[in-house]
Amino acid sequence: MKSSLEDTLSLMRDLRARCEWDAAQTHESLRPYLIEEAYEVDDAIRATDDQKLREELGDLLLQVLFHTVVAEERGAFDMHDVATGFIAKMKARHPHLYGEGEKQPWEQMKAKRRPSIVDGLPADLPALHRAFRLQDRAAGVGFDWPDVDGPIQKVEEELQEVRDELAVGPPREAHEPPRYDEQHARLEGELGDLLFAVVNLCRKAGVHPALALDKTNVKFARRFGAVERMATERGLKVGEASLDQLDAIWDEVKESE
Repeated sequence: MKSSLEDTLSLMRDLRARCEWDAAQTHESLRPYLIEEAYEVDDAIRATDDQKLREELGDLLLQVLFHTVVAEERGAFDMHDVATGFIAKMKARHPHLYGEGEKQPWEQMKAKRRPSIVDGLPADLPALHRAFRLQDRAAGVGFDWPDVDGPIQKVEEELQEVRDELAVGPPREAHEPPRYDEQHARLEGELGDLLFAVVNLCRKAGVHPALALDKTNVKFARRFGAVERMATERGLKVGEASLDQLDAIWDEVKESE
């Protein structure tokens, strides 16, 4: 027998009434769990594991139910209010499907009701995703290049500014302690500008930078793991082998893929 959303709500209310731990939770105390569960859903998607994804979506649903029932107990709102708001928002986002309006980019529609592009954007978003969303919102009010040529030129411009800053003085060696001086601050700023420009190039090319970087992280970890295994098989210690030796193995790994 299939369970309904009402069944899940009833269970959540029962847990709040009879479980000491569940009864003690508040919106504030639940914050870390909501974030953790979202990341676990993401991990299941990355792993393309449907069974795991179903389980993790259930855990994420628990957080939605938890917050809804806590709000219900406070007399703030209930699940019907959440559902009503959801339906209204989705129909407003698709006026060409649920009304007489024309199809419009969502960010353009929201920009008309938003006092600033930063309004409602969580400050704690991961920096890469926050940069993407800031640029997406700026594009919604017309601050955008028409194609990828502008972002490509901007990346080249910002890269040259990094080169110029590095030419002022050499960066610290790996064994040296950090130097948090004016030059470091300038270099940090230029590198930040370069990263921001690359994020914008990703956006205009239709690629989410966080997903692109995540896949590259996975690829690098896989390849370097192979380098470590091959080095060990050849009697080399990774921490003691020369860069030329490791680079040669790296090229072998790339060629084998």
